[in-house]
Amino acid sequence: MLFNRHKNVLPTPEQALGGRTEQWFTLAEHHLVLDAPLVTPESELPAGYQVAVFGLGCFWGAEEAFWRIPGVWSTSVGYAGGSTPHPSYEQVCSGQTGHTEAVRVVYDPERVAYADLVKVFFTIHDPTQGMRQGNDLGTQYRSAIYTTTPEQAEVAERLRAAYEPVLTARGYGPITTEIKPAPTYYYAEDYHQQYLVKNPNGYRCHSATGIPFPADA
Repeated sequence: MLFNRHKNVLPTPEQALGGRTEQWFTLAEHHLVLDAPLVTPESELPAGYQVAVFGLGCFWGAEEAFWRIPGVWSTSVGYAGGSTPHPSYEQVCSGQTGHTEAVRVVYDPERVAYADLVKVFFTIHDPTQGMRQGNDLGTQYRSAIYTTTPEQAEVAERLRAAYEPVLTARGYGPITTEIKPAPTYYYAEDYHQQYLVKNPNGYRCHSATGIPFPADA
C-alpha cells in the first residue's frame, strides 16, 4: 500500500517502504543559479567549506531562500531522516519512508556563519507545527536540523533555546524541530532541483511566524 492513513506518524524502520540500492535517475551537473556543481560530495568541496542540512517544509521554496544567501556556494534538495534507501518523491509523500524534505547547503564559513544559516532557517518557517507546515501535512514536512559537526550541534541547540521563549511569549507552542547528526542524504529527482527557477510561479509554502530572531542571540 503506497499511501499511509497516518501520514503524521513516523514509521519504524520495519514499517518503512523498501527502497533501492542506488540512485536510478541522473542529475544536472551544474546548479542553475550558483556557479557551482549540483552534486557536491564532501570529499570534493573547496577547502574549508562546510555542509548544512535543513528540513523546513516544501523544499522548493526552502532551497530558493538558501541559494540567495551570500556565502552559500551550492544547494540541492533531497530526502533525509528516514529509513527507505534512495526513495522516490511519491514514496516520501506517502509518509511511509520516514524522510523529511531537506535542503543541503554548502557554504563558505568565512563569508556566512552557520549560526546565521540557522537563524534564517528558524525565521522562514514555523518550527512549532510538528508534522506539517501550514496546509502541507505529513512527516515529510517536519522541521529538522541535521548537523554535520559537533560545533553545528552546539550552535543549533543554543539557538533553539534562545528562540523558543520568544515564540512562546507570542502564543506559539514549543519548537518541534528535531536536531540530530546528519543521516544519509538522498538527492531528490532532477525536476525538483532549483524548481523555482524552472517554474518561477511555482508553489512556495512557508508558514513563517514573522517573529524575528532576538538580536542578542
